[in-house]
Amino acid sequence: MTEQVFANARLVLADEIVTGHLTVRDGRISAIGTGAAPQCAVDLEGDFLLPGLVELHTDHVEGHLAPRPKVRWNPLAAVLAHDAQIASSGITTVFDSLRVWPDKKAVGMDGDAPILIRALKEARAAGVLRADHLIHLRCEVPTDTVVEDAAAILDTTDVHLISLMDHTPGQRQFASVEQFRSYYMKKSGITAEEMDVIVATRLDFHERFARENRAGLVALAHAHGCVVASHDDGTPEHVAEAIGDGVAVAEFPTTEGAAKLSHDAGIRVLMGAPNLVRGGSHTGNVSAEALARAGLLDILSSDYVPSSLLWSAFDLNRRVPSIDLPRAVRMVTKTPAEVAGLTDRGEIAQGRRADLVRVTLAGDMPVVRAVHRAGQRVA
Repeated sequence: MTEQVFANARLVLADEIVTGHLTVRDGRISAIGTGAAPQCAVDLEGDFLLPGLVELHTDHVEGHLAPRPKVRWNPLAAVLAHDAQIASSGITTVFDSLRVWPDKKAVGMDGDAPILIRALKEARAAGVLRADHLIHLRCEVPTDTVVEDAAAILDTTDVHLISLMDHTPGQRQFASVEQFRSYYMKKSGITAEEMDVIVATRLDFHERFARENRAGLVALAHAHGCVVASHDDGTPEHVAEAIGDGVAVAEFPTTEGAAKLSHDAGIRVLMGAPNLVRGGSHTGNVSAEALARAGLLDILSSDYVPSSLLWSAFDLNRRVPSIDLPRAVRMVTKTPAEVAGLTDRGEIAQGRRADLVRVTLAGDMPVVRAVHRAGQRVA
């Protein structure tokens, strides 16, 4: 039996912050106390002690696999670099969001899920991962073989979360075709003529495949016990469809109206931490801060910047004073863990897994000083 005591800490509990100490025994929190701690404790010098952060949707790993256009990095090296950055950001549980977008003819639709899953399995078998990595498949609904490809992955891999995506020009994230064209032409450097082909292809695919594929993916998800998320809902029709599909998470709704309908239906609303700390959406959709002020924000996700998750929890209280720090921290710990069915983590409470993050402040900026997963220091 191993035991460790953390003392002189500001413990961020689910509903309050208390100054005290915490005991970890065999990887779990065994006791929480106020005031002075027993001897032989680690003095946290008044720093915050938070639960390990839980990240439901990050495609950050794909940036390590393809760091530049036409450059492909070693998959295991990519996974390990991603893992190190995730852990050092205070994230102890991460859902790696891997694309199942099978269309080699269109930019951004060349899903690398099988490659990255193999690398994650290799890293896990070698015991070299710092964070706990779970699989989230981001399935692009209007593509010809997405159901077949997702089914093949589900046959060999534990998948915990499936999101239903549709990046067709003129809807959801890209409310107009011009918005879609501008975004991807700047991102990829392709020509206007090449973009004409991509737009035409995606519109055609949506018409041919979207309805049937969405039903097929929902059936697969439920058959395999996966949590289902709907991506970029923007209209009442989108939300009604999500409700009918048994969706649990509304990822990045594009309008306040869609967020409210989802929230009222008991679907957890997830928004990007970069959206919050930047002060708005990079594509011009509804801001995370606006949803927080309206009481419609449940979960924050680092999306494409791992360090933004911790930052957003502290920044949310500054931007929306009615949301105190414990409530903001729940949006990056307890609530995402609960919606994913992970009842053993996400909160500093007796019996929970000792996933812990020591945080100090540099001005208003939270800085990670140490990270423990199941009682073992990983960063």
